[in-house]
Amino acid sequence: MQRRRIAVAAAVVVAGGAAVAFTLPSMAGTTPSSKTATKSGGVSAQILAAMERDLGLDGDQATARLQRSKWASRVSARLAAQTGADFGGAWLATDGNTLKIAVTDARAQAAVKAAGAVPVLVERSEQSLVTAKEKLDSVRSEADGITGWYVEVSTNKLVVVAKPGETKAAKRLARTAGVASSAVKVVTSTASPKPLFDVRGADPYFIAVDGGTARCSIGFSVEGGFVTAGHCGAVGTTTTGFNQQAQGTVRASTFPGDADMGFVEVNGNWTPRAVVNDFEGNELPVAGNTEAPVGAAVCRSGSTTGTRCGTILAKNQTVVYPEGAVTGLTRTDVCAEGGDSGGPWLSGDQAQGMTSGGSGDCTVGGETFFQPVNEILAAEDLTLVTSGGGAAEPPAEEGAEPPAESAGACADQAVQRSGELARARTAQAQPDGGAFRSNAGTQTACLTAAEGADFDLFLQRLTNRGFRTVASDTGAGDKELTFNGRSGTYRYVVVATSGTGGYDLGFSTP
Repeated sequence: MQRRRIAVAAAVVVAGGAAVAFTLPSMAGTTPSSKTATKSGGVSAQILAAMERDLGLDGDQATARLQRSKWASRVSARLAAQTGADFGGAWLATDGNTLKIAVTDARAQAAVKAAGAVPVLVERSEQSLVTAKEKLDSVRSEADGITGWYVEVSTNKLVVVAKPGETKAAKRLARTAGVASSAVKVVTSTASPKPLFDVRGADPYFIAVDGGTARCSIGFSVEGGFVTAGHCGAVGTTTTGFNQQAQGTVRASTFPGDADMGFVEVNGNWTPRAVVNDFEGNELPVAGNTEAPVGAAVCRSGSTTGTRCGTILAKNQTVVYPEGAVTGLTRTDVCAEGGDSGGPWLSGDQAQGMTSGGSGDCTVGGETFFQPVNEILAAEDLTLVTSGGGAAEPPAEEGAEPPAESAGACADQAVQRSGELARARTAQAQPDGGAFRSNAGTQTACLTAAEGADFDLFLQRLTNRGFRTVASDTGAGDKELTFNGRSGTYRYVVVATSGTGGYDLGFSTP
């Protein structure tokens, strides 16, 4: 039988909640029912139209903003590694064009300006604020009256979100966790976030739950299946497709806790495709997974409310749901409703995440949280199915110069560092004896040593027990390293196994 494809739309429903839907695996023996979205400047016309409606941008402005966001992602990732322990965070200003980079050392401002961004001198590094947030995470069971907390890089504070009348409870929680009051900002909100799923039967894909059947949205196609929200089924749960045919099995699921993410492995009748259903008869392309910065425009597609757009407000937020706290979510001002949950978020044609939960609706507005897609790709070693391509990088600010980096054998890497090991069996940490923040995704590195010397390369990630090696290259000759990992604080360690002399290290972050 000839295999033909049809886009599959999946959606989770929650009574009174927010949600998102998505298209992905196609099924054998069916015919196409949707058309490929027309693209303008590499961006789907449907995405541009949604941005015009929700953000008040015309087509050219929307395209420019998305291109600027991709440029800002690359520049902020490079500067995070380049400035190391001095990095205080990155965000796009409200104009959607000005990239601001916070640093704790005035000497680092020159590198920020050279990259075309605006430096902001702050008191606390992003890592120190993340450490403070993790202290709150450790006492989350005591978070009565609190709905969440997150690092707000634009104010250089740890924000605690309290219910009305619970400001004292928020301050008390911070004290209990050992977080200095000077680093804390308390805001109040009437919103009560909740996961966006329901137990009433309807189309797209289904899972059996106690007392009935739950309906969930497919997130993004990956090789062998799709990713979705973790609250949409425990490991081992079987799924049924929109057509009531056997579809797959949940192979990974986290909820609540460190994430709200899941992976469903599909059977041979389903073919993952690099598209998203906009529920208007079009397929939106998925070209990659470059993570957009705070302040960037973002859109989602849902079976209840269609395609809606807004702005990324914060990352790595801990959200307190009735089922328990979930860390690492991204907060947005995009509206959503029941039936939209579990599905995909896009910045242009770049995959961002899958809907977790939220509050409000598309009549009065609200806020919605999504699980970053790069986290599950890294944690489960999954490969996103993409169409490839994407918008070109726009020029830097007028008058900006490229960062002054040393040229060497690893000159193709974004960040360059050199050093010297004068004795065998000694080591140096890079960058500059410190560490750097990295988004989830693939990191690469290259090391060359002086003639006659054998230097080894280690990549280490900071954990609650200190730095732990996550990747290494200890063979003979020049070293090359590739690692696909979760977001966090990392450092490279160069070790003189034998011989002495200088070395050149180049590395890049997602």
